[in-house]
Amino acid sequence: LLSHYLTSGSKLNLLRKPLVEKLHRERINSSIEQLKSLLADILEMTVCVLTRLQQQNQKQHQAAADQGFSRCVQEVAHFLSRDQEKTQSQRRLLNHFNKLQDLREADLCPLSSTVQTSTSKDKSPASSAPWRPW
Repeated sequence: LLSHYLTSGSKLNLLRKPLVEKLHRERINSSIEQLKSLLADILEMTVCVLTRLQQQNQKQHQAAADQGFSRCVQEVAHFLSRDQEKTQSQRRLLNHFNKLQDLREADLCPLSSTVQTSTSKDKSPASSAPWRPW
C-alpha cells in the first residue's frame, strides 16, 4: 500500500509540476507587463518634466537677453542724447533704436497667441495618447 501511495504520489507530483510551472510563468509574465507599464509611465512623465524645465530655461535666457538688449539700447540712447546738437548719424541711430525698442515691445504681445496656438496643437488626439514601445 505504501509503495502504491508513493508511486501514485510521484505520478501526482509529475502531473502537478507542469501546472505549477505554468502558474509561475504566468505570474512572472504579469509582473513583467506591470513593469513595462510603470516604466513607460515613468519615461513619459520624465519627458514631460524635462520638456517643461527646458522651456522654462529658454524663457529665462530669452528674458535675460531681452533685458540686456533693452539696457544696451537705453545706454546708447542716453549717450547719443547728451549732445545738444546732434549729427545726422546720431539722429538716425536714435530713430533706429527707438523703432527697435517699439518693435520688441510689440513682439511681446503676440507671444501669448503663439503660445495658445501651439498649446491647442498639442491637444490633438494623436498626442494625447501615451507612447508605448510595444
